Amino acid sequence: MKIQLRFLIGLLAFSLIIVSCSSKKKAIGNEDDIIVLADSSLYYEVEPELLQVFEKLIYTPQPERLFNLQRKDYVELNTIKTRKNIIILGTLTDSGYVSQYIRKSLDSNVTRLIENNQEYVINKYNVWADGQLVMYLVSPTVEDLKKNILSGHEELLYSFRNVSDKRLFAKLYSPRYEKIETEAKLFHDYGWYIYIPKHFELGKNSAEDNFVWLRGGRKTPVEKWVFIHWIDNANPDYLNKDSIIAIRDRTTKKFFRTTDNKEFVEISNEFSEPMFREVNFNSRYSIMTQGFWKFSDKSGGGPFTSYSFLDEKTGRFYMLDGSIFAPKYYKKELIQQVDVLLNSFRTSDELSDEKKADLLDNYESDDKK
Repeated sequence: MKIQLRFLIGLLAFSLIIVSCSSKKKAIGNEDDIIVLADSSLYYEVEPELLQVFEKLIYTPQPERLFNLQRKDYVELNTIKTRKNIIILGTLTDSGYVSQYIRKSLDSNVTRLIENNQEYVINKYNVWADGQLVMYLVSPTVEDLKKNILSGHEELLYSFRNVSDKRLFAKLYSPRYEKIETEAKLFHDYGWYIYIPKHFELGKNSAEDNFVWLRGGRKTPVEKWVFIHWIDNANPDYLNKDSIIAIRDRTTKKFFRTTDNKEFVEISNEFSEPMFREVNFNSRYSIMTQGFWKFSDKSGGGPFTSYSFLDEKTGRFYMLDGSIFAPKYYKKELIQQVDVLLNSFRTSDELSDEKKADLLDNYESDDKK
């Protein structure tokens, strides 16, 4: 039923005149800024709920907010149309200009869905600029709006994170700066693909240990580490918290060591214990883990994120992991960048024949080098 409602909304939600994509400029603004078009009286009534959801503090380990909200009045509508992230906030009963604007734009079928509290969020993409998300948050009353914001916080955050990831990947991805030869070798040898930017190098490649380490920014103030580890002939028992912690610690203890080989990387519980979440990773069940790592002598550390899943066709357990080592730098955007790279991972069965052929065309065996 929810899918049908979304489809109906997509067809009927708003009567907006949209110019063709070719004439739209790229949306501008910081990835974590959200412009909220709302009448002042309504905004300040629901501000606590909005701040609780969108400006939640996260620790990387420095405290950073998920997003930064900036309220604008209706008269400023034309000045915000170029921004990346926009929320248009209103109710069916409020008399403010923004709520009136929303009601005039709503299709009668969508209005009925909102009146019955069957829907409250409507996402429109590329309305005034390319790469833009305009989210309409609408409920019958202020109290309904407050409840919907809190109860639907995961969906609201996912919408902005998802479009931000897409913009970021479009920014990161470039055939000109892609390490296609390394991608081709890994695909040929192991049967999987991951996008590798030019500034990443192959730090470790061990067929014996089923381990690949991609290292970005080596010997710079900002290092990004991505590793892919897999276990053949695995079973679903690996997909639990204790196993994931044990596998990651065992892997980093062996491969992430200081130059003198005395210290190693392990999961840290100093700031908080790792958080585990069941997610859909490229249409397969996966456990997403987010937490902090440290050197065993506590001389440094940073955030990490990983995905663990079982590929049923090959019987492989995969752990895809990204971490950041950037002392004194804010890391929220950096960890998002490695997360985007992790999400480019595909097994051979998930690649098109054209992509596989392209990779193999770029493969050069060690014997030919």
